Amino acid sequence: MMEQLKISHLSKKFGRRVILDDVSFTLEPAKIYGLLGRNGAGKSTLLNLISNRIFPTSGSIKLGDQEVNTDQTLDQVFLIGEDNLYYKQVKINQMFDLADGAYGNFDYQNAEQMLKRFELEGNQKFAKLSTGQKTAAKISLALNVDADYIFLDEPVLGLDVNHREIFYQELIKSYQKRPRTIVLSTHLIDEIQQLVEHVILIDRHQVLEDTDVQDLLDRAYDISGPAKLVDQYTEGLNVLSTTDLGNIRTAHVFDQLPEDRILPDQVQVGHYDLQHLFIYLTNGGQQKDA
Repeated sequence: MMEQLKISHLSKKFGRRVILDDVSFTLEPAKIYGLLGRNGAGKSTLLNLISNRIFPTSGSIKLGDQEVNTDQTLDQVFLIGEDNLYYKQVKINQMFDLADGAYGNFDYQNAEQMLKRFELEGNQKFAKLSTGQKTAAKISLALNVDADYIFLDEPVLGLDVNHREIFYQELIKSYQKRPRTIVLSTHLIDEIQQLVEHVILIDRHQVLEDTDVQDLLDRAYDISGPAKLVDQYTEGLNVLSTTDLGNIRTAHVFDQLPEDRILPDQVQVGHYDLQHLFIYLTNGGQQKDA
């Protein structure tokens, strides 16, 4: 029985530098999340806190009703992030053995198949691999570990388009075979939009959005037409930014559209995608306070 992972009022400072400031959210069992944020927003720090590699300045991280720093909880959480956790001479298949020793029930058969798809061999030394090969080895490790929460920090770093496609296929296959919570922290938002169900967006050290993807996209509107008419129609709405081309203005709105407001014939309404929403929200548009 999987438990919720609950992050409550989590803050982290390094000296005087604030990395995370009063962050709270809950991860539900068996769901795929996107953890989004610009460089320096605190995503990697957050993942390192959840996996107990570093410790919070204040706040708590609980799996069910237990803090995540106990043996019973730590063997339910697995993170791939930086490379420097492995000793220099380690081979890929030894990394698999280490995971099997720590978590048990490692799926060696599927891991070997994944290595083949990524054109890797288990006896290759991890330190000698290219960036993309290291990423592929870490993915092959993470998706076959027997843990309820899998955190993937930049899981497509250095992968070419073919290998990224293999990763997405393997992720879905792994999730269908053994449903668990997978959190993807990545810059390639357009590629993961179809995969993730829920987004946690961190900006300026705080949670800006914690919402299902569909709910976000349902409020993401492009309103375009003659500038004056667009301004009239969007008055009072949450306009994140505008783009002008000649006399035609496009307002990027993140709001519910008012049902009682008449849409002029020359004004068109469309939707924009998750990647653009991320850009508009974190570019310091007319944000609501997070």
